[in-house]
Amino acid sequence: MTNTKNSKLTPTALDYHRNGIGGAPFHVLLFHDGQSLKLGIVFEQPGHCAILDVQKLVEGDIAFGSNSWRGDQFEPALRRAIGEHNRRDD
Repeated sequence: MTNTKNSKLTPTALDYHRNGIGGAPFHVLLFHDGQSLKLGIVFEQPGHCAILDVQKLVEGDIAFGSNSWRGDQFEPALRRAIGEHNRRDD
């Protein structure tokens, strides 16, 4: 896996979901990690980040161990991308 702690990821898509009136809001990103297209879900609280491989999702694979990726390896770069996106939108 690419070490993304010090890498700059460029999302192909990024959006914010408020998750209804009582849910935990999150950002969702599509990005390439050098191996495949990934979906990142980043909640406001640090340490709460989920990463899934898009092609595996298309194939119906949501299993732990098969389509599970270490969020801590991607979270810093994804949060930087979210911050850059938010600054551009201001």
